[in-house]
Amino acid sequence: MKKHTLFRALALVLVCLMMIGATGCGSGQRFMFGTGGTAGTYYAYGGVLAQYMKNYADYRVTAVSTGGSKANIQSIQDGDYQLGFTQSDVMSYAWTGTKSFEKDGPTHDFRVLGCLYAETVQLITMDKDIKSVEDLAGKSVSIGEAGSGVYFNAMDVLGAAGLTIKDIKPQYQSFEDSKESLKDGKIDAAFIVAGAPTTAITELATTNGVYLVNIKGDLQEKILKECPYYAPYIIPAGTYPKQDEDVETITIEATVIVSDKLEDDAVYALTAAIFDHAEEITAENAKGAELNLESATSVTDVPYHAGAAKYYAEHGITVNTQE
Repeated sequence: MKKHTLFRALALVLVCLMMIGATGCGSGQRFMFGTGGTAGTYYAYGGVLAQYMKNYADYRVTAVSTGGSKANIQSIQDGDYQLGFTQSDVMSYAWTGTKSFEKDGPTHDFRVLGCLYAETVQLITMDKDIKSVEDLAGKSVSIGEAGSGVYFNAMDVLGAAGLTIKDIKPQYQSFEDSKESLKDGKIDAAFIVAGAPTTAITELATTNGVYLVNIKGDLQEKILKECPYYAPYIIPAGTYPKQDEDVETITIEATVIVSDKLEDDAVYALTAAIFDHAEEITAENAKGAELNLESATSVTDVPYHAGAAKYYAEHGITVNTQE
């Protein structure tokens, strides 16, 4: 009887130790990572990053499909997610309470982990007669889901071209819906803002053929002057099937943000899991080739998380962590 009692006691101690280990450093904690629609870059790339965070930071990170930038910021604010992708411009809107966050007001419940890659403003069509933004007048155009980052990017581009939302027939669609609507002839053009190549555009270019409209010259200069969070960008020829020429456009930065409530050690480990393994990540997703510390630390208007700042400091780069 005594041996049996001793065995049970030892087994209980072993179970307790295992539970402590599971809830200790890293492995017992689960983080939700908000990405975007399943046809966009956020979702595919987020899944790869989540796996590297799990493997090398020892946290159970789960990438989930979401409505994108604004939804991710609000979900972090609500405590439902701990990480999320966001466009750098939408991040600025959230911090200052402007544009897409004008009604909701500012939120300071998040911090920057780092910018990961260029998010390209891509205006696509199957109509050969649409050769410029101005040609969208009177056309049915998908401008992203209501209140999304894509919507405000589309408004910036249209406005610089002298068009208002009343000058087009606006459709508020996701990337996937835009692709299907173009294919079915229900819309004439669509704005898609994501890393190029974007899955939805690649699929459309492969099966039906698609044209990318240039955003260049005086129009581009006007946008850059009025909206300094954009930068000029070239989509190289061959990025998509049957794309024989470079396409000029504008870009913002795809940024990973984290809850301000996360521990410094956790965010340090998550940051290292990404940037210490850039080569391996690139082998799984082409966007990994854009991982570099210079662009990662380029944000100036929103503070970084102290854990990420520690990682960058070890590599000789100082970032702002103060509100």
